[in-house]
Amino acid sequence: MTGDDELLQVEKVIERLITRYPSVSSVDIEHIVRTVHKRLAESRVRDFIPLLVEKAARRDLAARATESVG
Repeated sequence: MTGDDELLQVEKVIERLITRYPSVSSVDIEHIVRTVHKRLAESRVRDFIPLLVEKAARRDLAARATESVG
């Protein structure tokens, strides 16, 4: 996966999460995704970065939803 492909996939992750979590600000979702992506910047194997970013972002968003309910 090239760097451009990875960035395109990360943008698609943002779009999916905005659709999946309509009660969360799109700015917040984008911030979460970009923060997770930055944490993985030094990873050697890049093929699974978008998947890992999405999983971590969903976990953060789910935790946020649980906090706001409880």
